[in-house]
Amino acid sequence: MIRAATPADVANLVRIEDRSFRTDRFSARAFRYLLSKAHAVTLVDQAHDGRLRGYATVLFSRGTPLARLYSIAVDPEFRGLGLGRALLVAAEQAARDRDAAYMRLEVRADDPDTQAFYGRHGFRKIAVQTQYYDDYADAVRMEKSLAPRPDPRLARVPFYAQSLDFTCGPAAMLMAMHALDPSVTVDQTAELRLWRESTTVFMTAGHGGCSPEGLAVAAGRRGFEVEVFLSDTGVMFIDSVRSEAKKSVIRLVQEDFRGQLDEMGIPVTFQPLSLEAMRQKFEEGRIPVVMISSYRLDRERQPHWVVVTGFDAKYVYLHDPSVDEEQDRPVTDCMQIPVPQREFAKMARYGRSQQKAAVVVGKGRH
Repeated sequence: MIRAATPADVANLVRIEDRSFRTDRFSARAFRYLLSKAHAVTLVDQAHDGRLRGYATVLFSRGTPLARLYSIAVDPEFRGLGLGRALLVAAEQAARDRDAAYMRLEVRADDPDTQAFYGRHGFRKIAVQTQYYDDYADAVRMEKSLAPRPDPRLARVPFYAQSLDFTCGPAAMLMAMHALDPSVTVDQTAELRLWRESTTVFMTAGHGGCSPEGLAVAAGRRGFEVEVFLSDTGVMFIDSVRSEAKKSVIRLVQEDFRGQLDEMGIPVTFQPLSLEAMRQKFEEGRIPVVMISSYRLDRERQPHWVVVTGFDAKYVYLHDPSVDEEQDRPVTDCMQIPVPQREFAKMARYGRSQQKAAVVVGKGRH
């Protein structure tokens, strides 16, 4: 029987730990912390006679859909009975119950058998952490998606990675436009052309970001049907700069963009686009490009644009154009990212004023 561990199990957990590992062992104090204060769940397998045969501990990351299999062990006396697999399955289900979309773990690089065990259960190697363990052995980091892939009939948006740090908006918009019209060219020239047309000119540092109004104008010029949804009438990103001179330029740029939207007949709704309305528009054949705070993806407090690629009962699926191999964000990790719906609602806002913005693109008016 697999059940949640309690403080009364600590002595038996330590016994399993000491019999299972030579180094990096949890102490009784560590187990008490995991059971009482940590953002975690510990499961134990209990035999009919009451003896604990194994355990698994899962840690959860606050604010992200990521779970970590922190430790799993089966008492050597009971190995070979399939308890490790049963504990792993239970740990994955506990993570899903908490809306985790991914599970990660570390395993010794000199332990190919355990790596193969996780590989058979859907985990893949994503990185090597040097000198990770107490004895300076390396660790192989592995990951598994806990969410199903979206319905292939909905996952129709091709992926394109932004080529520069400041072009997430154009990259997301290119993905949407190419999905709607495959004749749209998707390359760095098109990406930079969109950026020049939609930039706010100034941001916190470096090159200016792209405003929702600017992206909408750029898409509208290319003949696409566009709708803009904003949480208020305020000036987007203006809090990201300190200089009053730069703020006045951002205000002027936004005023110009909104004038162009009016001339082009592109509707602007000063009310956030609800998740249900977003899903309906997607199912009607339109594609939402949504501004989020990148903090929930990479712990950086920056506005960031993503494109919505699908929905199911539990998740919103995204393409994130920000690929960074050096930071363990390969292309495959940025495609069809499953985000729990309630987490997406927290993610899709930016700044102290919690600004929300979405640009919904439909097929062209050619």
